[in-house]
Amino acid sequence: MSVIKATSLTRAFGTNIAVNGLDLDIPEGEIFGLVGPDGAGKTTTMRLLTGILDPTSGEGWVYGRHIVKEAETLKDNIAYMSQRFGLYEDLTVMENVNFYADLFGVSGPERPQKIEELLGFSNLTPFKERLAGKLSGGMKQKLGLACALIHTPKVLFLDEPTNGVDPVSRRDFWRILHQLQKEKVTILYSTSYLDEAERCKRVGLLHKGKLLRCDTPDAIKKERSAKTLEEAFISIIKEYDPSQ
Repeated sequence: MSVIKATSLTRAFGTNIAVNGLDLDIPEGEIFGLVGPDGAGKTTTMRLLTGILDPTSGEGWVYGRHIVKEAETLKDNIAYMSQRFGLYEDLTVMENVNFYADLFGVSGPERPQKIEELLGFSNLTPFKERLAGKLSGGMKQKLGLACALIHTPKVLFLDEPTNGVDPVSRRDFWRILHQLQKEKVTILYSTSYLDEAERCKRVGLLHKGKLLRCDTPDAIKKERSAKTLEEAFISIIKEYDPSQ
C-alpha cells in the first residue's frame, strides 16, 4: 500500500525551482530518509506533501488524500514536525502536551492515558512540571515529537528533527521512531546526518530540487563501489553536477 506518493511534483519560487519533478512511492511502515545539502529542497518537499504549500505542477497523495484537493482532511492522519517545532517555552511540558491535545481535538476518557503513554514513551514523565524553555535540546525535540503524536497520526513528517542535538538524545529519538515503525506508522525523515540516513530502510538523495537516487543505503553504496554513504553521495552529485 502506497502511503506517500508523488508524481512529477514540482514547486517553483519565481525562477528558482525548489522541487523539480519529484516521484516518490513510500509504503506503509517505512522510514524513508530524505538527504541533501541545505537548499536541496527537503523542507519544500515536506511542505508540499503536508498540504502547506501548493505545487506548481504535479500531484501527490498521503494516506489516500490528495495534497491539494483534500488538504484539510489530510491533516487528520498526519503530523509534521518542522525544524523549529512550535513549543511554548513559558509553558510546562504537561501544559504543552495538553495544548496540542486541545488543538487536535483529543478528548474523552482515553486522553489522560494517551498523554501518560507519550510522556513515558519519550522519557519525559519526571519532567512534567518543567518549563519547556528549561529543557535541553534533545528533550525539547522529544517533547515536540510527543506533541506531534498526540492525535495518533498514521504518517509522520520530520524535518531535520535532530539537527544540533547531542548523540545520546539522537539515539533515544531513533529508539522512539523504530517503536513507531513497529506500529505501522510511516515516517518521512529529512536529515543531513548520513549516519541517520543509514538507519532508514530507503533513502532519497536530493540535489538542487532533483531526486538523484532512491534506494536502500546498501544498494547505493554497492552501485558506487563506496565504503560509506557519504562517499557514494559525493560521487553521485559530482557526476550529476561537475561544478560541485
